[in-house]
Amino acid sequence: MVVPRSRPALALALSLSLCAACAAPPRPEEHQTTASASALATASASAPVTIPASASATSRPTFPPDAESRLDAAVRGAIDRGEVPGAVLLVVRAHRVVLRKAYGLRAKEPSPTPMALDTVFDLASLTKPMATASSILLLAERQTLRLDDPAQKWLPDFTGDDRARVTLTHLLLHTSGLPAGDAISSYADGETRALARIQKTKLLHPPGEAHVYSDLGYLLLGAIVRRASGEPLDVFAAKNLFEPLDMKDTTFRPGPRLAARAAPTERAQDKLLLGEVHDPRARALGGVAGHAGLFSTANDVGRFVRMLLDGGEFEGRRILSKTSVRAMTELLPLPLREGSPDKPLSRSLALGSLFGGIGHTGFTGTAFWLDVRRGDAVVLLASRLHPDGKGDAARLRRDVANAAAAIPPSPPAARVRVGLDVLAARGFDVLAGRKIGLITNHTGKDARGERTIDVLAASKSFELKAIFSPEHGLGADKDALVPGGKDARTGLPVHSLYGAARRPTDAMLAGLDTLVFDVQDAGTRFYTYISTMGYALEEAAKRRLRFVVLDRPNPLGGMALEGPLLDPGRASFVAYHSIPVRHGMTVGELARLFDAEKKLAADLHVVPLEGWDRSSRFDKTGLPWVNPSPNLRSVTEALLYPGVGLLELTNVSVGRGTGKPFERVGAPFLAGARLAAELARFGLPGVRFSPVRFTPASSTHAGVPCEGVALDVTDPAQIEPVRVGLAIAIVLRKLHPEEWQPSGLLTLLGNARVHEALVRGEDLPRLVALYEQDLKVFSERRRPHLLYSAFEQDNRSDIVHPLGR
Repeated sequence: MVVPRSRPALALALSLSLCAACAAPPRPEEHQTTASASALATASASAPVTIPASASATSRPTFPPDAESRLDAAVRGAIDRGEVPGAVLLVVRAHRVVLRKAYGLRAKEPSPTPMALDTVFDLASLTKPMATASSILLLAERQTLRLDDPAQKWLPDFTGDDRARVTLTHLLLHTSGLPAGDAISSYADGETRALARIQKTKLLHPPGEAHVYSDLGYLLLGAIVRRASGEPLDVFAAKNLFEPLDMKDTTFRPGPRLAARAAPTERAQDKLLLGEVHDPRARALGGVAGHAGLFSTANDVGRFVRMLLDGGEFEGRRILSKTSVRAMTELLPLPLREGSPDKPLSRSLALGSLFGGIGHTGFTGTAFWLDVRRGDAVVLLASRLHPDGKGDAARLRRDVANAAAAIPPSPPAARVRVGLDVLAARGFDVLAGRKIGLITNHTGKDARGERTIDVLAASKSFELKAIFSPEHGLGADKDALVPGGKDARTGLPVHSLYGAARRPTDAMLAGLDTLVFDVQDAGTRFYTYISTMGYALEEAAKRRLRFVVLDRPNPLGGMALEGPLLDPGRASFVAYHSIPVRHGMTVGELARLFDAEKKLAADLHVVPLEGWDRSSRFDKTGLPWVNPSPNLRSVTEALLYPGVGLLELTNVSVGRGTGKPFERVGAPFLAGARLAAELARFGLPGVRFSPVRFTPASSTHAGVPCEGVALDVTDPAQIEPVRVGLAIAIVLRKLHPEEWQPSGLLTLLGNARVHEALVRGEDLPRLVALYEQDLKVFSERRRPHLLYSAFEQDNRSDIVHPLGR
């Protein structure tokens, strides 16, 4: 959902954000401190400080000078108007920091002090997304709590007045019904009594029926973090968020070292607040609260937002799962109070929509915004309350957001070039003068989105004479046998290799001297496109036809190997050759292996990828995902397919006929909650199981209500899908030895020894041990046929070790 920039929008868990054309919305703290827009005379501002050219040469690739000038004007204008004494600005473009700049003064009192890049700011409500909501999400990832838990589960005194219906999600979304704030005097006698009073505060509306930005809800969430984790919020967030992100200047209650670099706010009880939280509730609670209290620098906040832009990863470390980041960044509709003339707002888990993206503001003058589509972000930190509490950051935020929104998108990052584009750049040299048959489907496209069929048909240096389609047809959209026909655009004949024949016949190959293969594979042994390639390679070798493979990435990457190898004598259309279930090879590399190990002596030419390395999964290539078949609709489903797909010839549904194929497993005889609980005991990395009910519209159990589990990939780099599939099979065998029929598993598993051990009831480590040595042998077998390297490939194992790392 895209929310117009002229209207504020909200985010799933944390706080109200400021829209680019709106003044700052009222905040609970403003009941105690009045902000004024009156101009103040400011001390002479120091010269702006930018990162030195030597330090920024690699991090400032393409930042337009006029964009920097507009941002400068926005910040200097606020300083000149006396609205803020100074500010620090950090800009990220295409996931890289391109600008760090300090303006004006850090402090006017007790003496003028220039602003510096390492100034520590009171972040105020940025505490909500950066500490509290992120901690709740981490605990949900670890299954310590669930977002749909009743708040009462963690706060037993949260009773009466419809409170039993309030969930953690309601608290995160500010839809719990709790008011914005309460009397500061309620905090005079300590945290325990203050939390007790909040839990008895009258709800303003039934849960979920209206949005009221509430510090009280976040105070409760901070308490829930402590009760669920056993650690105070500041300790848990530091250990699990700030330290892994190397945010060394981010903390609650800064010590003397950080306080010496802090931007002061205003005076409280005749004392200038320097390194001491401004929010009176947080201050009364000792400086640590779920709604406020965090201090940080622009650089550290930048690390946090870059982690969000990178889907939860930062510098190779996984901080939050992609699911958690989506919850924080995908907009959701929210209710407004009854009688509001506006439309429902939208909110993501912790942020609000802004300048084409989402963002969050803090009462002290802080803000960050990010656009996950562009990989852009802006961090703006100011202390508008210094020195007398009369400053105002509303116009500054608006002007900075507008200036950021006006920056054109960065040029596309260097992308992987597929074999088709590489061949075109070479002038189609390997095809010159030849008569060609093309094996392809709608995944065969160049960088402009043009079909391989049309690209080759347009050439004058060779002749495209026929098209061959694999399983699912030319449109990759059929789940049945595919007839031959004619391509509507070119008029060329289309021969089906998933109809009466699985191999090209003499009649199909008549008049050809070359076959070209350009199809996106899924990286799994039983995906039939590689069988089609193998059969066609054999037929080409028999007739001495040239065989050209236009290579494409393995969507699962090229490092990990998983699952047993195919037994001798078990070859079939879903098991062409003795390779693991997850083989980690591109189609070009597989063609080289097939040719060598089957001794075909084919006239084989592989046109390799450019810019791809073995460690890259598809989501890192920059290429658009094109469904290779009707039930692989995303990279996530392709990743789950080697494991969940193993089960589909047994009597369970793997989600075909639903909106989430291979993301769920179910049957009429299963109990979802029990299945999920059993699977959770395996502690499988990178995946979470939750109970689900669904009714497939087609395939196994079509039209029959099923219970089972939904699979949520929390970390694509860690999940071991074959191990996941075997774990599900083990639990099915354990819980339903009579109902579950495992015989069909053997066809896709392809290994009788592992299948027999599964049926006997062997545990997961034993099953894995049965094929681990075979994977080591295969790793050496494939090595001569690999075309692409990987970072530190020689120092890393390419075998997934499920028994321990």
